[in-house]
Amino acid sequence: QVQLVESGGGLVQPGGSLRLSCAASGSIFSNLVMGWYRQAPEKQRELVALIGISGNTIYAEFVKGRFTISRDNGKKMVFLQMNSLKAEDAAVYYCYSRGSESNWGQGTQVTVSS
Repeated sequence: QVQLVESGGGLVQPGGSLRLSCAASGSIFSNLVMGWYRQAPEKQRELVALIGISGNTIYAEFVKGRFTISRDNGKKMVFLQMNSLKAEDAAVYYCYSRGSESNWGQGTQVTVSS
């Protein structure tokens, strides 16, 4: 089983930036598809971005051009650089991995407010 621990959430003003990190353990990281999802209050969890084994990426339309997902296989980490944050980006952000099974982190809160 893969263990995922997120960090980097917090309070940021609209237009600001945050960088989320996710540390993975318990499996061969380079064999995992990694990603970020988010869930706002009273809304369903939704995909933000995925990064494949070869580094190919998929982004939700609402973050294209603002967010960048990346991975460091040597450090077993995945990152989400979030720029030009909007109030509607506020949510709990979850790290996700997919190998022989899917796993989730505990989530990190992102608040966007002036």
